[in-house]
Amino acid sequence: MGNENLAFSHLKRVRLAIADDHPLVILAIEKLAGNFPNVEVISRSPNSTLLEEALASGDCDVAILDFHMPGGQFGDGVDLIQHISHQHPEVRIIVLSRNDNAALVKQALDAGAQAFLSKEDRLDLIYVAIVSVLANETYLGPAIRRSLAVANEEGHARFIRQRLTTRELEVIERYARGSNVTEIAKDLGRSVKTISAQKCAAMRKLDLSTDADLYRFVANKDVI
Repeated sequence: MGNENLAFSHLKRVRLAIADDHPLVILAIEKLAGNFPNVEVISRSPNSTLLEEALASGDCDVAILDFHMPGGQFGDGVDLIQHISHQHPEVRIIVLSRNDNAALVKQALDAGAQAFLSKEDRLDLIYVAIVSVLANETYLGPAIRRSLAVANEEGHARFIRQRLTTRELEVIERYARGSNVTEIAKDLGRSVKTISAQKCAAMRKLDLSTDADLYRFVANKDVI
């Protein structure tokens, strides 16, 4: 963390609130935060009720909270993030969760979170998240980025399959792998004219104008 320490060392004292219903997680984050320059843990909360009491004092810059943290007056997950965003807009929100579902991550960010880390990520990346959110930048941990990448690929595959016929998909799949129209026609036992027509029909459905557009669209051969 040497370079990050240099980038952070000039900042004023950062007041950090930690909220998680697992005491060992709070302890681990607090112990780690002791190594961060200019960071002071000002509260430790097992639920949203106690977290709100800490934030209401106005002495918090960043809140790290578990996404699933039942039992509090202000709920958890999206409801809690929205509450903090509306009631304490000056507080930067970092979400820590075992759930890296892409839809959940998007909901959290839309609700007002500035960073999202998986509990499968290295815990010291919390420091990078703190630096990022204080610079008004969004930060996603490595496990979260992988989850979003997989979701994008799956969405890309669904987009293609919903729009193309089985035969058009066969042609596009082979074309993406480097075969030309003549080779595809031979492989599939169809005429060059038929293959060309199916390729053109597929490109129209996908709103692609040129072969270069088609290659870029299906650049990831694993999604078709």
